[in-house]
Amino acid sequence: MLCTQPYISSRACPKSQPCLPPRTGVIKVYSEDNTSRAVEVPSDITARDICQLFILKNHCIDDHSWTLFEQIPHLSIERTIEDHESVIEVQSGWGMDSHCCLYFRKNYAKYEFFKKPLDFFPEQMVSVSSESNGIMNHSQLIQTFLSSSSCPEIHGFLHAKEHGRKSWKKFYFVLRRSGLYFSNKGTSKEPRHLQFIAEFGDSDVYTLLSAKKVYGAPTDYGFCVKASKSSSARDLKLLCADDEQTRTCWVTAMRLFKYGMQLYQNFTQPYQKQKSSPMRSISENSLVAMDFSGHKSRVIENPSEVLSVAVEEGLSWRRKSCHRLSSHGSPSASQSSLSSIAIHVAQPWFHCKLSRDEAQKLISQQGLIDGVFLVRDSQSNPRTFVLSLCHTQKIKHFQIVPVEEDGELFYSLDDGHTRFTDLLQLVEFYQLNRGILPCKLKHHCARIAL
Repeated sequence: MLCTQPYISSRACPKSQPCLPPRTGVIKVYSEDNTSRAVEVPSDITARDICQLFILKNHCIDDHSWTLFEQIPHLSIERTIEDHESVIEVQSGWGMDSHCCLYFRKNYAKYEFFKKPLDFFPEQMVSVSSESNGIMNHSQLIQTFLSSSSCPEIHGFLHAKEHGRKSWKKFYFVLRRSGLYFSNKGTSKEPRHLQFIAEFGDSDVYTLLSAKKVYGAPTDYGFCVKASKSSSARDLKLLCADDEQTRTCWVTAMRLFKYGMQLYQNFTQPYQKQKSSPMRSISENSLVAMDFSGHKSRVIENPSEVLSVAVEEGLSWRRKSCHRLSSHGSPSASQSSLSSIAIHVAQPWFHCKLSRDEAQKLISQQGLIDGVFLVRDSQSNPRTFVLSLCHTQKIKHFQIVPVEEDGELFYSLDDGHTRFTDLLQLVEFYQLNRGILPCKLKHHCARIAL
């Protein structure tokens, strides 16, 4: 898939050194609707650079959740490509006849463990040799993973696929900085009972896309460890957890053990003062963020304020656009209904003809953290809508019912007790108020066409 070609530089080379032109490569990136775009990039480009490029090209709001994924269809596995990784180097590990793909989509859970580590690492699965009284706060727990002097350990039961067999067997596993082990004697951690499985210096952790169907796993919460240069299913270390939280804990810990402080730097980099991006032109680098909402325009100097202003400006623009689309004629009930339709159809969180299974897949792909949501048409009742929402790593579905009163149409999640004139108003209310929902709406699932 990678096509490299020479690039001739116009800069003169020093006489004492041979002129070696920088190399470039062509990569092809897909979005979730399977549209794709091929771009020529320098050989040292990182995953973050690629994401920034497509954010700019598609005029997306950069909320630091856009992510590049590596998907290997013939193995039915995928993983997050870390922001600092070289994309060309990742592709160099693909076989010539493989159909591996790069996907550009949101992943709200990518760095969520830095914000809520205790939610990602259950107390019963984590032990730290340096902890005091067995009690740790958020910052102390993360520090144990980032510091090379501490010795955190993840332990618990996992299903493992036995080599050369179709059967799966449950073992007690231990994950340390030195690698992954399983005990051949119950839950014993004695060195003579621990057998080495894999280390992460030259390996990556992937999630299984169809654990039950493809690999015959006992649950769908499968993951594996794959050597970076291997493309054979025989070389995969296949594992399976009993629930999503357990799988997330193991996968997250493996990422931290492999990259450590680099992951934390990836997490904090966007929030630091942004430097000039190599992907932007000189004219783009000279632009500043402006706020035109008041009587006088002003320059926005606080980087954290830029995103909120951009979001509000986008919502305001959509409201005005939808109002123009449906402002012809008298404000009758049918006119009001048309306006409501135009408003919610224009929103990035609305996915019209999406089935329940497709909604669950989309939310799972974009991050199983509290508040990830989308709104879709109901498949069982064409007059209603459904709010699909993630809470405690589970996806729940709430029916939005239309309510008519005195010729006016309203929408409600609680049998008419709380009513809204359109879906946009409903979503904005539950972004600020939990109401009958288990949590507030925080992150919307978005799809873009490249």
